[in-house]
Amino acid sequence: MPAPCKIGTLISGGGTNLQAIIDACEHGRIPAKIMFTGSDTPGVRGLDRAEKAGIDTFVVDYKQIISSCRAGGISPDNLPDDIPLAEVMDKQKLMDPEDERTRFFLQSRAIAEKQLLDKILPYDIDLLVLAGFMRVLTPYFIDRINTVPGQYRIMNIHPALLPAFPGTDGYGDTFRYGCKIGGCTVHFVDYGEDTGPIIGQKAFEIEDTDTLDDVKQKGLEKEWELYPACIEKFILQAPATPGA
Repeated sequence: MPAPCKIGTLISGGGTNLQAIIDACEHGRIPAKIMFTGSDTPGVRGLDRAEKAGIDTFVVDYKQIISSCRAGGISPDNLPDDIPLAEVMDKQKLMDPEDERTRFFLQSRAIAEKQLLDKILPYDIDLLVLAGFMRVLTPYFIDRINTVPGQYRIMNIHPALLPAFPGTDGYGDTFRYGCKIGGCTVHFVDYGEDTGPIIGQKAFEIEDTDTLDDVKQKGLEKEWELYPACIEKFILQAPATPGA
């Protein structure tokens, strides 16, 4: 029997999608093992969920790192030794490269991402799952997970039917636009904002009487079904390991 797929997870909050993935692994619905759960925020409920399931946890406190960068500035000694800043600046598609704030954003995030990578890489995972991780990943980080050209290894879930309503408030945007169909999307992560290849989607009807809270709850229930199914799809379609 092949070894289970080794998954890493990153969260920022309560971890309900993480719990759905934990349950799917524990009940044998997907042949995978969660190796760790990392968070950018200390003390969130998702860390408790992981610890209860016997999963390794860690925190890289983005807020503290970014505040320190703002207060003390960023010197070359603070940056990762392996960051090609000009290349990262050219690859990123989220911010104006001529805006001076872009350089600070990329440098401060790379400092945090280096700490993430130091935690993640020793686990030698097959797939990194963003289970409600509310931080933008820069090309510096992405290129160190997606090491084989053309093979994506970072998965994210988005609260809208992409390519409609990318960004941070997918359910809110869907509701305010007056859509009668909402949904969620699991996609791979690339250098853009929710622009990576789509893996799967689930839709739901929005009734005239639904509130925004109703839409969010319907969406979450679909997310909990979709994410484990997309992880299973990734595992079944993954290239075979030579000699396995």
